[in-house]
Amino acid sequence: MTLRPPYRNKAVKEGFAAAVEEINNTLRFMAETGCRGFDCSKESLKTIEVWGRKEVFLPETLEAVRVDLGDCRRCRLSGSRKNIVFGSGNPHARLVFVGEGPGYEEDQRGEPFVGAAGQLLTKIIEAINYTRKQVYICNIIKCRPPGNRNPMPDEINACFPFLGRQITAIKPDFICALGTFAAQTLLETKEPISKLRGCFHDYMGVKVLPTYHPAYLLRNPDKKRDVWEDMKKLIKELG
Repeated sequence: MTLRPPYRNKAVKEGFAAAVEEINNTLRFMAETGCRGFDCSKESLKTIEVWGRKEVFLPETLEAVRVDLGDCRRCRLSGSRKNIVFGSGNPHARLVFVGEGPGYEEDQRGEPFVGAAGQLLTKIIEAINYTRKQVYICNIIKCRPPGNRNPMPDEINACFPFLGRQITAIKPDFICALGTFAAQTLLETKEPISKLRGCFHDYMGVKVLPTYHPAYLLRNPDKKRDVWEDMKKLIKELG
């Protein structure tokens, strides 16, 4: 499957350029009709100075990404979900946890990792001396697949740009990729989680540490020791 990094929306860029041109035309008209200026703050003047320059963009926010996502109907999962599960936590977190997708409890409540796997994730977060409010938690896809099946490539492709924009807005130092789908999607690889875990990788300049998904640990408690070894590496990097 083809995965794309966060992108700047072409329509937004074209709309911005058109708005700048319209403002310029309006100012010219005002000048021609005798207007010689108007009161303007220093902050506004600084903003106006960069209007029309190439590659000038305001920083994106999580709120803007959520608004753009809207009542998403970009893939088939919209037909069976109850709630979109966007993400939760600190919008300026140093550490982001990325899972696979919502389960039943998450779909019911519209929040990520609130079921049994979520309770285990909370314990993992607390074990590295953080709280859920200090980190940000989200998933590769934002709608629950029917029967908790694995997400399909087209579903991931439809949703992944929004995750990329979330990460860009948060600007974390670290991402902990929980499970196979999170790690493989972020790192654009087919390598199994067993080979990816235990060391840091790179996603758009952010350090990524893959590890086993909490749901997998519930079925395979003997792997908790491996996750703790991963978390100790994360603790050391976090400082």
